Amino acid sequence: MIDELFFHAARDRSAIDAAKAICGGCPVKKACFDYALANELRQGMWGGLTEVERRPWHAKVNKRLDYSRVKAAFEGRDVHLSDAERDAVTRHAYVRGWSPERLAYALRLELDWARDLMRNAAHAVADRDRYWGQVEPEEAAADDEYGQEEGASDADADDAVSPVQVPRQAQTHALIAALRKAA
Repeated sequence: MIDELFFHAARDRSAIDAAKAICGGCPVKKACFDYALANELRQGMWGGLTEVERRPWHAKVNKRLDYSRVKAAFEGRDVHLSDAERDAVTRHAYVRGWSPERLAYALRLELDWARDLMRNAAHAVADRDRYWGQVEPEEAAADDEYGQEEGASDADADDAVSPVQVPRQAQTHALIAALRKAA
């Protein structure tokens, strides 16, 4: 009976209405919805929505940015992150001064991939601060097009992913405020 209620025929309005009535008061409705999106469950009633109602969400799942999921990743919970959420975790980890090893452990990634993500985060934060007026023009001019100081070798750039030209406080205020708002 329960299978028929939550995995109903496409046009069975009475089963859909009954399932939505049960889902309306459910305390884990959001977690159920997130589970359906994370596991690409397209059939049945999940999180109070039918497969047709969830279809636009499935199309946007890799662009989803839910700061409660980002916070959960920082707390060490095993959360399936979207691309946008993984980028937010990586940038915030970079700003906090995490090592690539720590990021690899937190996101369960290979170390080389974590290094690449941290390097990309370094460029993104530097570009963000440069274009939003956080960096003085003469400081930005001292860096080459890859964010390295002039005279720094390629070996140094591969090993170090720390910010070169931006004070740490200028990088963190907006991100910390966004994470506090999400909590």
